[in-house]
Amino acid sequence: MNQTKETTEIGTAAKIGAAAFILWGILHLWVGYEGIHQYLVGKGQGQWEMLIGGKNAPRATFQHATDPATLNAHAQLILNFCLDVGGYGVLGIIVGMMIWKQASWAAYGIGVIVIGIGDLAFLFALVTPGIIELNFATISGPLLWFLAVLITPFGLPRSSAQPHT
Repeated sequence: MNQTKETTEIGTAAKIGAAAFILWGILHLWVGYEGIHQYLVGKGQGQWEMLIGGKNAPRATFQHATDPATLNAHAQLILNFCLDVGGYGVLGIIVGMMIWKQASWAAYGIGVIVIGIGDLAFLFALVTPGIIELNFATISGPLLWFLAVLITPFGLPRSSAQPHT
């Protein structure tokens, strides 16, 4: 009985996918950072400027709140949203690193499902209904996620259920 050592070599496709997850994560860390920055420099309008500008929420006609209670509630909700997006960014970086270093199918699954929930929610709740401005920055995340999901499996090692003999 000759047993061979099982390897977890990663192919080029998985490295590209891992890099896409990492880049996706960095982009989302920036959203968290910018959300904190806008919160600190002037709660309200600057935060909203990050999240509007689409055809159904143009900046020129958007009505900003003026009363303190509504301004405070908006500021806190947008800060929470941006911090959650930043947290997704951390997850994207961890997923990418686990794929790159460990050829992890589990990390890939988390990237598909958990990051997919966040990114597709953004795409279908803010981008496609025309709330947030449609530009390269707003579609680059979903494009990177889709690329990562599509290409990564082609570079991950095949799972072997049969014992080595």
